[in-house]
Amino acid sequence: MSKPRLVVVGNGMAGIRTLEELLRLAPGKYEVTVFGAEPRPNYNRILLSPVLAGEQDFDAIVLNGYDWYREHGVTLRAGVRVTRIDRARRRVIGADGSEAPYDRLLLATGSDPFLPDIPGIRLPGVLAYRDIADTEAMIEAARAHRRAVVIGGGLLGLEAANGLAARGMQVTVVHLADWLMERQLDAAAGALLRQSLEARGIAFLTGAATEALVPGESGRVAAVRVRGMDPIPADLVVVAVGIRPSVALARDAGLPAERGIRVDDTLQTFDPRIYAVGECVSHRGVVYGLVAPLFEMARVCANHLAGHGIARYTGSVTSTRLKVTGIDLFSAGDFMGGAGKEEITLADPVGGVYKKLVIRDDRLVGACLYGDTADGAWYFRLLREARPVGEIRDALMFGETNLGDTGHQGQSRAAAMADDAEVCGCNGVCKGTIVAAIKAQGLFTLEDVRRHTKASASCGSCTGLVEQILMATAGGDYSAAPAQKAMCGCTERSHEEVRRAIRAQRLLSIPEAMAFLEWQRPDGCATCRPALNYYLISTWPKEAVDDPQSRYINERAHANIQKDGSFSVIPRMWGGETTPAELRRIADVAEKYAIRTVKVTGGQRIDLLGARKADLPAIWRDLAMPSGHAYAKALRTVKTCVGSEWCRFGTQDSTDMGKRLERALWRMYAPHKVKLAVSGCPRNCAEAGIKDVGVIGVDSGWEIYVAGNGGIKTEVAQILCKVRTAAEVLETAGAFLQLYREEGWYLERTVHYVARVGLEHVKRRVIEEGESRAALWQRLQFALDGEPDPWHEAPAARVDLRQFAPLAAAEVADVDG
Repeated sequence: MSKPRLVVVGNGMAGIRTLEELLRLAPGKYEVTVFGAEPRPNYNRILLSPVLAGEQDFDAIVLNGYDWYREHGVTLRAGVRVTRIDRARRRVIGADGSEAPYDRLLLATGSDPFLPDIPGIRLPGVLAYRDIADTEAMIEAARAHRRAVVIGGGLLGLEAANGLAARGMQVTVVHLADWLMERQLDAAAGALLRQSLEARGIAFLTGAATEALVPGESGRVAAVRVRGMDPIPADLVVVAVGIRPSVALARDAGLPAERGIRVDDTLQTFDPRIYAVGECVSHRGVVYGLVAPLFEMARVCANHLAGHGIARYTGSVTSTRLKVTGIDLFSAGDFMGGAGKEEITLADPVGGVYKKLVIRDDRLVGACLYGDTADGAWYFRLLREARPVGEIRDALMFGETNLGDTGHQGQSRAAAMADDAEVCGCNGVCKGTIVAAIKAQGLFTLEDVRRHTKASASCGSCTGLVEQILMATAGGDYSAAPAQKAMCGCTERSHEEVRRAIRAQRLLSIPEAMAFLEWQRPDGCATCRPALNYYLISTWPKEAVDDPQSRYINERAHANIQKDGSFSVIPRMWGGETTPAELRRIADVAEKYAIRTVKVTGGQRIDLLGARKADLPAIWRDLAMPSGHAYAKALRTVKTCVGSEWCRFGTQDSTDMGKRLERALWRMYAPHKVKLAVSGCPRNCAEAGIKDVGVIGVDSGWEIYVAGNGGIKTEVAQILCKVRTAAEVLETAGAFLQLYREEGWYLERTVHYVARVGLEHVKRRVIEEGESRAALWQRLQFALDGEPDPWHEAPAARVDLRQFAPLAAAEVADVDG
């Protein structure tokens, strides 16, 4: 007797997960044929963004290779789109004319990208972001073009923006809502996410409505027109404004399909022979787009296809746990809060952590986490079970492991979890399943656990928790990650190893460094390229090749990009001192170029906010003042008090000392921004105690402090030494900063550098070893000698003036005529 025939339309994650569950429950029950519109095996769409960013290739994200289909007797019709269902004859018809009969039909057609009805949406150079073909098209475009605009600041849009930026494109995100990912984050978390992405060189326009995409002379998209703004130049436009369930095939077959294909609690459609799962489905009026509900549907549907008939899908209480461009996010329930609700918040913007819990009637009803999402599963369990939280309210914000009297204090989060607690929301894997697999299969590594349980194999946000469970279960047999953390996913090398190799092997360019260090991704990414570029030019000044495209947008444009896409201009004022002539030029520039805000900064300078990018070269020409480097990983300011020249309490001339320091160091690039301050007496009006280098005048000379930091997490600087003369201040401060330049890791502030190497190491190299101090100071002077002002001095190679040129009129012509 022949087997019944099952046809699956859709070779994506929901359809194939259903098939996997069915093969586990009833292997060999059906003769199975799978149609997939893409000419590929099943792959993990969640991991398209690392492919775009160059961190993985397609093979790394394949979930079920061609061998899997063969081994399970599944006929795969890859690259064949089903165009019609003949319900009367029980057949599906492919675009190539082929037919496949069915006894049971599973529809897993997923969703289609939504393209807004605006002029130019079909122009060449305009792409959606939904599958590997879109990803490959973006990669190809990034090789040939420079400027990209992403329409949509949701998950897909931000991943697209990050990936394109990693490939060297100048990226602007245009988002209609007031903050990023407004469906998953509140305004505060959205602001932190924006700040983090802006630091990677991505520009944002929020609250911005796209009116049209404008073609250039070639017919390819050349600009994006946003309401109330100048056109934004664009060689590539990625549209990521949402998805719509793909229901045309079902609707044409006469199946009820409004927002999605209507199914009951068994995932059965109006036709009892046809089932549907995934993003194409409407269950009890709800359409789901997250992976976890889709996999719950897959389990129930497989149960009924296997003939067991006992499972029911009653809907999903969803939480969103995502990793956006490497940043962990979690939200669940009513996380916006509002009238009748209480909110508990914890914010550490410098540390990149934000937590918000919403309580109503002694129950947790919502949570929004940014940066630290380890307790997301616990909060979600409290929310789902509607448990009273009054008794643990004081410790609620600090997580499950800090409950004290509950017996969890001092344990790892993994040890405190119950066996039925969910660890991996994407794949519905509980702690007990992971523990059982580790014990039964003898698993010792994270990759082993992923292979056997799928935990952390999708978005990866639960990776740390899975590793804790592995460590607690396998004990001494656990194979931990390397002690030295890799710079990024492109290499296994740590920052320290890369710095050492560049010096030892005299590596002078990024391609040379990548080749010698066996970089796994030949193009690198937005994390490693700026770091490599800094390490090269700081180790081998005047020899290493500076790659402007490996700098962030602020350093390429030599100006700070603002939230509305305009720029700020901050000329340098030596030690915070200026002249009437400079102030007149600043006023003239502000009026001439319609600068919207003129602001005195905390670093004793004047900020011109709202400058157009195209005006920057002319603004700097008219100012005729040195660059303040307010955009760069470099010396920002030297803040001073008036000192002994004017102040009756002053013991030293702090203004003169500050000007001498700033003139000696102002061209200095560093692993991160550097701020100095000089106070003329111990009253410390210039706040020298919270700067990277602080100098305080005393009766006998000067005290020098290092590794201070202002902001949310204030770090008081540590005393380095006392010196008598201004020359000693210059040499000592310069030597410390050169040591930091040579040993600091990229994006590591001085406070973290000193904490890592120890203050005793710094004192030994800078204070105790006189020859070392002199050599460091000499190397810094050599590196800075001849370093040009980016706007005024030849060679002006640091500023590519072509980037400021407006589009030609033909390129921004109104397509409406």
